[in-house]
Amino acid sequence: MARTLVISPNWIGDAVMAQPLLRVLKDQHPQRPIDVLAPKWVAPVWRAMREVDTVLEAPFRHGALQLRERREYARMLKQRGYADAYVLPNTLKFALIPWLAGIPKRVGYKGEMRYGLLNVMHHDNRDAQRPMVSFYAALADMPRADVPAPSALPRPALYVSDERMQEVVSRAGLRVDRPLVLFAPGAEFGTAKRWPAAHFAQLAMRIMQDRPQVQIALMGSGKDKEVCDEILAQAPGLFNLAGVTALDEAVALIARADAMVSNDSGLLHIASALNRPIVAIYGPTDPLHAPPFSDVAESLYLTLECAPCKQRECPLGHHRCMREITPEMVWQPVSRMMQKD
Repeated sequence: MARTLVISPNWIGDAVMAQPLLRVLKDQHPQRPIDVLAPKWVAPVWRAMREVDTVLEAPFRHGALQLRERREYARMLKQRGYADAYVLPNTLKFALIPWLAGIPKRVGYKGEMRYGLLNVMHHDNRDAQRPMVSFYAALADMPRADVPAPSALPRPALYVSDERMQEVVSRAGLRVDRPLVLFAPGAEFGTAKRWPAAHFAQLAMRIMQDRPQVQIALMGSGKDKEVCDEILAQAPGLFNLAGVTALDEAVALIARADAMVSNDSGLLHIASALNRPIVAIYGPTDPLHAPPFSDVAESLYLTLECAPCKQRECPLGHHRCMREITPEMVWQPVSRMMQKD
């Protein structure tokens, strides 16, 4: 049976927002299995998608061409019988793989001068950038100037079983019978996307004062442990799980959350795809470009004259776009989300 290959982006949030593409491809070819070639650090997200048959972990070093290794890997892929490949990263080195594997239909954006490597070439409009879900889902059709609006597409969706949720919650030292609020104070892109640690701490204190039965856990990778430790020092009593949980465990914990407060990060988009109540905090990035799609979600964004700057660090040095979103502004939607408990 012919198969489809999807080559994953390198970012967790982008992988989540590519999921509607898989839904559209499944509608087009219901019997065709979809495999995803993904970096090891993104693979757990794809394993939580019902449309994926097999996740292949890419053995390549980040940023390295490794032409000989890619040629050998392409030889293995050729044996799997792919009819088409969708190359989501815009780099040359990922477009090489399906070309070397002889996959007949190779789809992607122009990116890094990939003429010949791709034979269905899409073009992005830099002056009118598309929302990320539309950007990826457009690859399912022939290239055209307009793309489907997010409202016309399936929402990103991940799946975690109840048994897995309870197992991971218990292993993390949390109570399965008490409400759980998660904070995601990190952001891989840079410090500009981070709501101040002191604001997170003040919000935590307000929640604990108003709802003492609520458990609050800090989520993130090992890179986020420092900022989580800073929050914990100002708000004792929180659970600091940064760097403690693997990504697949973080997905299960988020699936159990009663509410989540997050910067614009991969964990935000995981929560969105799990349809958890979310308060999303945006500063240097545009909330319309990658919004949460949960049934219950509120995006906070100040629309300053300097935003969205899309910079890793505040180029003006004041970081007003995040500092001026106060803990009270976040508490209001969080308190509404918790009223059901």
